[in-house]
This record gives sequence, C-alpha cells and structure tokens, in this order.
Amino acid sequence: MADDPLTEAALEETADLDRRSTAEILAAIHAQDAVALEAVGRVLPDVERAVDVLVPVLAGGGTWFNVGAGTSGRMGALDAAEIPPTFGLPAHRVQAVVAGGAAALTRAIEDAEDNPRAAAFELRERGLSAGDAVVAISASGRTPYTLGSLEVAHEVGARTIAITCDRASPLAEAAEIAIVPEVGPEVIAGSTRMKGGLAQKMVLHLLSTTAMVRLGLVDGNLMTNLVPASEKLRERAVRIVMERTGLEREAAQQLLDASDGVVADAIARARR
Repeated sequence: MADDPLTEAALEETADLDRRSTAEILAAIHAQDAVALEAVGRVLPDVERAVDVLVPVLAGGGTWFNVGAGTSGRMGALDAAEIPPTFGLPAHRVQAVVAGGAAALTRAIEDAEDNPRAAAFELRERGLSAGDAVVAISASGRTPYTLGSLEVAHEVGARTIAITCDRASPLAEAAEIAIVPEVGPEVIAGSTRMKGGLAQKMVLHLLSTTAMVRLGLVDGNLMTNLVPASEKLRERAVRIVMERTGLEREAAQQLLDASDGVVADAIARARR
C-alpha cells in the first residue's frame, strides 16, 4: 500500500529467505547491516546539528530524555545507562523514558506504545522543562507514545530531536531536528530491531559520545571521568593516571587514593 510506512515494506532481495542455507541467511543479514552503516553516514550533518543542541542543554544544567517504545526504547535506555560509568555524568542528566516502564526493558509490552498521553505524563512527572531536550526514537516515526513526547516537549518549550528511518513520517516532521538514516525494508519485513535498530544505536552513540567529548569529559581519547565502580574500572583508572602523568603504578594509585578514586582529580594533583 502506498500509505504504508517504509519500515513495513518487504525486501525483494530476501523474498526466498526461508529457502536459503544458514550461511546464505547470515550473509544476507550482514549485507543489510552494511546498508545501515551507509545510511547513518549520510545523515552525519544532522547528527552534528543535534549535538550542537544537546551540548548547551547539558552544559546549562538541563536533562536529555531518550524516549521510545520497543526496540527503540531499549536502545535509548541502553545508551543512557552507559553515560554515568563512562563519563561520570550523574544518571539524572541523561534519562530513558520507555513505553511500558522498566518491565519493557526485558520483555515486549507491545500495546504500551499506543498511548501518546503516557509519554507526556511520564515526562511531566520527571519535570520536563524548557531547558531540557527530548530525543524521540521510532524506526517507523509513527509510534503514538513517541509522538506524544514531542507534543509535550513543544508545549513546555524543550528542544526536540527525532531519530527515525522514514523521512515522510510524522515524527520527522514534528521535530526541530530530524535524524533519518533511511535503511529501507528489513531482511524480515517489519522487523525493525534489525537494520532500523542498528542505525538507531549508531546514531545514539554518535550523539552521546560526541556530546560528552564536547563537554570536556574526555581527555584525549581517555575516559578521565569514569566512575571506578568495579575491579576492571579501577584498573583502568590506574592505567589512565599512569598514561596522563607518566607516573609509575604505585604513585598513580596513591594519587587516586588521595583523590577518592576521581581520575580527573588525580591527574590534576599530579600537574600542580
């Protein structure tokens, strides 16, 4: 149908997928994953525009909300969860709002995406204001829950960014900045956890990583604001201090101990 979302179309190249060998199925999926990479590459200027919105929002004390349902919501939650341990930004500064709540992170709650008022309610409960940004994520760009997040963002004057795979979608049209990696039909028609999900994940980590670098939370290419909350991260913290100061291991560890494990503070002490 002409009015059907692009993400629901059938991919002609895989019409015989069920008759292929294991190796052929894998090759077909892998080839289409490369399509996602190319699609994201074409929208890097839009990603840049979005970073230039998100950096001042965070620098000004605002909150970045990733909003989505299903795979899109889980991608947003995954990226938000990685910010505190990697870059030291408090968890409340980048939040995920997922249709169906926490339960939807581990199992599908499909009907949760149909209620646009639920997203608006959740964002208001979390104090969405004009100094914040909403990143609305939906492969089809037609998910009511995600569209509802843009409506409330417009009402309060928050910045709005969309990540979708369909440029003609309502989500792309409603957002201030639309990032639209057009990956085309999926290997299995409508299964946007595949290329669509992959493209969304790439866009999200482009946004978050670049924003954190621009905020000064990375020194060179080292995560000097990491939170050393595990043995692996404590070991990484020592190596970073050694790398940045030229100190031997014991002296680097002493600096970290004196700085309560804060890597950036330990490095600053060494440079005084």
